[in-house]
Amino acid sequence: MTPKTSGTIALALAALCLAGPVAGADYSDPTWPCVQRKVERLSVGLMWPYPVPETMPDTVPQSARDDIAALGAKLAVRRIAPQDLAPDIASFAAAHGGDPALLGLVFADVFDSLSRRRARIIGGIGDFSLSQIALAEKIEEARGEMTAELKADAPDFDRIDALEEQLDWDQLIYSDRQKSITYLCETPTLLERRLFEIARMLQAEVDEG
Repeated sequence: MTPKTSGTIALALAALCLAGPVAGADYSDPTWPCVQRKVERLSVGLMWPYPVPETMPDTVPQSARDDIAALGAKLAVRRIAPQDLAPDIASFAAAHGGDPALLGLVFADVFDSLSRRRARIIGGIGDFSLSQIALAEKIEEARGEMTAELKADAPDFDRIDALEEQLDWDQLIYSDRQKSITYLCETPTLLERRLFEIARMLQAEVDEG
């Protein structure tokens, strides 16, 4: 290995550390590498201004229960834009007289589904962050060992070559993983926005009379 090669590796490692998207993260929480503020739990009350029963009231007929479940499931599908679901919401509201209780039960159903999905994603981000930290430590240890070998009176060039290969591979994995962190960090926020938008659309159909 030439001094030029070892210098290239050092520069790559430095760039890797500086270029990561964790620059705005709160380092007090190693499980949260995102710039976005970490909010572990959402509140129905912050999005829906009407009382929502914790369980389905016995007075709700089966037909209404089926309608609530069907609309709630559809509203929770992220691939369908909320605006495209406006006719479904309007149809439900018309069929049930704009009842705020029933519209609230629809929102509660969507909220439960997306909140559970959001919690799983936040947990996955934590696991991802810890695995990246472990890999970064592995890279740093290999770099330190290679530096020590290069400075030795009788360097073990076979070991240096093995470390160089390991560094190349680990750096590639680290870099490829980091490319996905922006998307991962945005996902909980996108789910929050969807919930607020759905709440707004449902509220617009409430019959205040």
